[in-house]
Amino acid sequence: MTSTTSQQELFRFLEDRFACAQACTECARACALRASLQDPDGTEQQELLRRKGIMCAEVCDATCRVLSEENRMDEAGIRVQLEWCRTVCLESAHVFGKQPGAEATEEACRACARACTDFMATLS
Repeated sequence: MTSTTSQQELFRFLEDRFACAQACTECARACALRASLQDPDGTEQQELLRRKGIMCAEVCDATCRVLSEENRMDEAGIRVQLEWCRTVCLESAHVFGKQPGAEATEEACRACARACTDFMATLS
């Protein structure tokens, strides 16, 4: 492998890592906003949306921190975090997809899940 190839792979890895962290941030923001719009004493469906929004925002925020900070987490730990985030985002997207007016939040969740999947593919 040439130096240029390894540099290109490193740049690609860093770009994918940044894109995933950015998607996680956008999803966390959208989910937190969606959760804040739900009445805490509302219907069972509103409570489900609120809980899913809060959980998704917290998982996405934690994933963004793992990807953004220089931490000591090994590749296996990062992969577990990404898979957890992807799973929570897909579950949340499914719930938000049933709610009129939550299309943007649903798409943010799906975009984050795709970014996590894409970044996991770059890990060896």
